[in-house]
Amino acid sequence: MKILSNNGKLTIYNSVPDSFTSSIGSVMGGGKNLSNEELLAHGIYDLNYPDGYNSEIHNLSASPKFDSVNQVYNYTKTNKTWTETLAELKTRQINHLKSLANSKLQETDWYIIRKAELDTEIPSDITSARAAIKSTVETKESEISALTKKGDVVIYDINIS
Repeated sequence: MKILSNNGKLTIYNSVPDSFTSSIGSVMGGGKNLSNEELLAHGIYDLNYPDGYNSEIHNLSASPKFDSVNQVYNYTKTNKTWTETLAELKTRQINHLKSLANSKLQETDWYIIRKAELDTEIPSDITSARAAIKSTVETKESEISALTKKGDVVIYDINIS
């Protein structure tokens, strides 16, 4: 990420902009070809996110701060807070996990219905896949239940392969 500091106004870019106007002039169609020294002269600096930043559990400072020693802008992070209790967050994650599992199981539910209605055997790969989904849910539910921090519950990966 890059940031342009122009007379106190900050503009954020995903990369060096091709064209821009700075306090020392305009660059039209060649910004990406400028050297690092030229970019700094125009007020274009690197913009850094804090180590370990995760938007699910952190907030960023409203505006980045300039580090004059390293000639970069840095965001700072703070931990998010949740109004739900730890138990409520766990329940929400477990319910979402079970919903995902239900969707996966629905893909093969017709085998189960066919077995119940017509006594047609269920292929072993289907029973194995369904058992794996159920086992994964049990494991993940236990892991979620064991978590002790809200942030860990929020970022827990509930995806079922």
